[in-house]
Amino acid sequence: MPVALITGGSAGLGLALATELAGRGWDLIVDARTGPDLHAAADTLGPRAVALVGDVADPLHRRELAETAAGFGSLDLLVNNASSLGPSPLPPLAGYPLADLEAVHRVNVIAPLGLIQLTLPLITAAAGTIVNISSDAAVEAYPGWGGYGSTKAALDQLTAVLAAELGPGGPGLRIYGFDPGDLRTAMHQRAFPGEDISDRPEPVTVVPALLHLLTERPPSGRYRAADLLVGSGPTS
Repeated sequence: MPVALITGGSAGLGLALATELAGRGWDLIVDARTGPDLHAAADTLGPRAVALVGDVADPLHRRELAETAAGFGSLDLLVNNASSLGPSPLPPLAGYPLADLEAVHRVNVIAPLGLIQLTLPLITAAAGTIVNISSDAAVEAYPGWGGYGSTKAALDQLTAVLAAELGPGGPGLRIYGFDPGDLRTAMHQRAFPGEDISDRPEPVTVVPALLHLLTERPPSGRYRAADLLVGSGPTS
């Protein structure tokens, strides 16, 4: 059976994707920082799911994830979904606490690259796929979103360079940046404290777009869910 490692798998998009893959017979490795939420999610995913509590910003936890994947013998899919929003309410860049900004970059940029580096031999052997979850805040200048957006812009650039290094002419891997758009998640609610975000779509609504990447394997690139759901290609 194919094997997927999905970070931030206890809720939101990570859990929605994991649930779909579990139904398709995939073996899963999921993680999150909060044990009770993660184990409750793993119970719904079934016996083929391994749940590991930890923070992707911790190198020891990343190594634990990679070693668990190695125990399966292969890794067909890595989804770097775990993200940190940063302070809430969102501060303007002119007053953004730099220690907080460094912490957000450790989770949203350094951790995905670190996990890719550790699991790359397994992914290469499986001719697998890497998906880095991006955001429209990576390409749009929204007031208050400079901290989070800067991390996703950096992740987009890492994704593009990795695709150039590991795609055609290299191991031939597929490496995608995936922009799901605004979703009704706990993190998005933290970005808008006290506001009603019930008009945002549920994470499960963009899972078909992610599945399109996994089944059709278009060229590496940055893709928006909105475009994939209507059959368009990568965005710049």
